[in-house]
Amino acid sequence: MCEEDKERMAQNAQRASNFLKAISHEGRLMILCHLASGEKSVTELEELLSARQAAVSQQLTRLRLEGLVTPRREGKAIFYSLTDDRPTQIMEVVYDLFCRQD
Repeated sequence: MCEEDKERMAQNAQRASNFLKAISHEGRLMILCHLASGEKSVTELEELLSARQAAVSQQLTRLRLEGLVTPRREGKAIFYSLTDDRPTQIMEVVYDLFCRQD
């Protein structure tokens, strides 16, 4: 394996590690599950998760910093959606492994 391939592999491993760390929290996984069905406001996520606004916002910030969710402001409300289909692809695998009823 040439040095360029090793460097690319190391960069890809770092990106994958950051992605997996970002989703390796129960609250963040639940947020991603809810956002997989479409855009949600912070208030909607609070209700769906039965969580306080501060806790939801903290987890959304982590997901936003990792580039997994995108905010959109409408008046006083902030709505979040998935940035791309990576979280959805992972959530499908997680669902198949842990949630699907045989």
